Amino acid sequence: MKTRVKGKLKENLAFEIDINGHRLITDASVEKGGNNLGPSPKALLLAGIIGCSGIDIMTIFEKMKLEIEAVNVEVEAETREEDPKIYNYIKIIYKFKGKDIAYKKVERAVKLSMEKYCGVSAMLEKAVPITYEIVIEE
Repeated sequence: MKTRVKGKLKENLAFEIDINGHRLITDASVEKGGNNLGPSPKALLLAGIIGCSGIDIMTIFEKMKLEIEAVNVEVEAETREEDPKIYNYIKIIYKFKGKDIAYKKVERAVKLSMEKYCGVSAMLEKAVPITYEIVIEE
């Protein structure tokens, strides 16, 4: 299966990206010479981890018949100082809310996503260490 993404210069450093008919803008911050019209390309990688693992986890929960009231995911990453400015680490914090949620089931779903199914984290993990934390909120 091929994926094709198109981009065209919008203005200054901003690019309009078309992903299968879904449009978004990437840009650099004002401090880096951009106009801050959209997220940075590196930040989109982090958003990709949330989407990829989130879809995996929700699909696994459905198979487990695990009912969750809310799911919130935060990703923290630190950029190194030298070029290329890659991330030193990526930490994912998964927060699940619901009554009587079995931690072991949640842990299994997250682990399956991170170790078997999520292609985004599998690709990024070759370049940067990725860790995760699970929080259950009642």
